[in-house]
Amino acid sequence: MPNTPHEIGEDFPGAAARIAALSASNAQFAKLIAAYDEVNQAVNRAETYEDHLEQLAEVALRKKRAALKDEIARALAAA
Repeated sequence: MPNTPHEIGEDFPGAAARIAALSASNAQFAKLIAAYDEVNQAVNRAETYEDHLEQLAEVALRKKRAALKDEIARALAAA
């Protein structure tokens, strides 16, 4: 599977300023962004074979990343 970084700024184009402002003013949102970045890095390491994970573990990480991205989208929509 090709490695696609999925950086948060790329996933939400045009929302970088809102993400930065919300991260600075809302600790819960900042934790959400940090969690997304952590899971995203783990997925990238698995996809580039830096970390060797079983396929089910890698799929679980991708699902967790998607769930975090959905939470971020909801938070941005509510802000």
